[in-house]
Amino acid sequence: MLNLAAFQNSLSELVPNPHQKTYLLAVSGGVDSMVLADLFRVSGLDFHIAHINYHLRNEDSNLDQKIVSDFCDKYRVPFHLYEISEKDKQPENSIQNWARELRYRFFRGIQEKEKLDFLMTAHHLNDQLETFIINLSKAAGIRGLGGIPANENGIVRPLLGFSKDEIYDFAKQNKIDFREDLSNQKTDYLRNKIRHNIVPELDKINDHFLINFSKSVRYINQAKDVINTLIDEKIKSFETDIATGPIIINKEQLENEPELIRFEILKKLGFTDKNEMQKIFTAHTGSIFCSPDGRLVVNRDELIFEKKLEAESKKLEEVMLDIVDNEILIPENIEKEIHEFGNCNWKIDQNKIQLPLKLRKKREGDLFSPIGMVGKKKISKFFKDEKLSILAKQKIWLLCDADDKVLGVLPFRQDGRYSSDNSKTELIINI
Repeated sequence: MLNLAAFQNSLSELVPNPHQKTYLLAVSGGVDSMVLADLFRVSGLDFHIAHINYHLRNEDSNLDQKIVSDFCDKYRVPFHLYEISEKDKQPENSIQNWARELRYRFFRGIQEKEKLDFLMTAHHLNDQLETFIINLSKAAGIRGLGGIPANENGIVRPLLGFSKDEIYDFAKQNKIDFREDLSNQKTDYLRNKIRHNIVPELDKINDHFLINFSKSVRYINQAKDVINTLIDEKIKSFETDIATGPIIINKEQLENEPELIRFEILKKLGFTDKNEMQKIFTAHTGSIFCSPDGRLVVNRDELIFEKKLEAESKKLEEVMLDIVDNEILIPENIEKEIHEFGNCNWKIDQNKIQLPLKLRKKREGDLFSPIGMVGKKKISKFFKDEKLSILAKQKIWLLCDADDKVLGVLPFRQDGRYSSDNSKTELIINI
């Protein structure tokens, strides 16, 4: 049953020491969000209210705005309004996604400006059931069946354990004004079809259906937590260096995992499309798959995942070098990469090159003459002969002069044509 004590208990479970935090409430004017606003008011919490007028329902949209602004005026709550105008281009389809992206961008902007800790929404148990059914129909997996999270990414939903009927009862008992959105009565959208056609039938099957559903979702989320812990442990076992190194996964080992574990591991790396996940296991060596968290490279029997910061660092393609007292200075971060493959002590004849010097990544058609060898050799062929992995090749730097002549592959081999045996004209690399 929803009452003040039950709400405060729910909030305390999601936000420790709630009276020490600040909040932004997303309030539409409907019963759910108006009840949430009143509960915050009566609880004496520090909060602001944000409302978006989409102007999609003519005068009804303006009346929604008025009931929210009147509440804020009456109780002296800071009110933030965004009105959709012609500059906000509405797509011909996916209006719901467009509206969602717009409102969360608006909310996050207020949070940042006003330094508010949490964004609060009025999602409730019926919303949870509808989301569960939608995800069930899409084979969303255990994460999807876990439904709407009560606290994720700073968005908190303290009414998620209470039903729509309980919210209506609370509004009636406490004389809370609200407005009904008549568009919710239509069945144009999937969620509304589920709300009006499927959920009532489920209630007929069992009078306690919503209560039992709530318990089931709790059990699913507990199972999800256990699986996430297992997956985190597996990913850590794959990492070569938890602090800085890439995640290297044996492709066959991952393929042999149950489908649920296999896909959840890839989801942890930022991959969400199941078709793309399947392609990873059939892709040829050298294939690259990108996710918001980084990129995954297929290398023979390995999957190499570089975290985003690492992958971004690979975009550094060229670095100019300084020379002090005839010693060529290599930046510390690049020197660490070179040391992964060994050390070198090169002597380069200054008379045979053009300054300044630089380090750069390999380009198509690069050639050099490895010291001790007659003739030229493609850098790509040199990499192949050294049996370097795809990941290793991405880390290799070439030393070049101002004319872009390759003076050597650090730290493997210097180009013999530019080596020095004259201490008066030599430049030194000693790393």
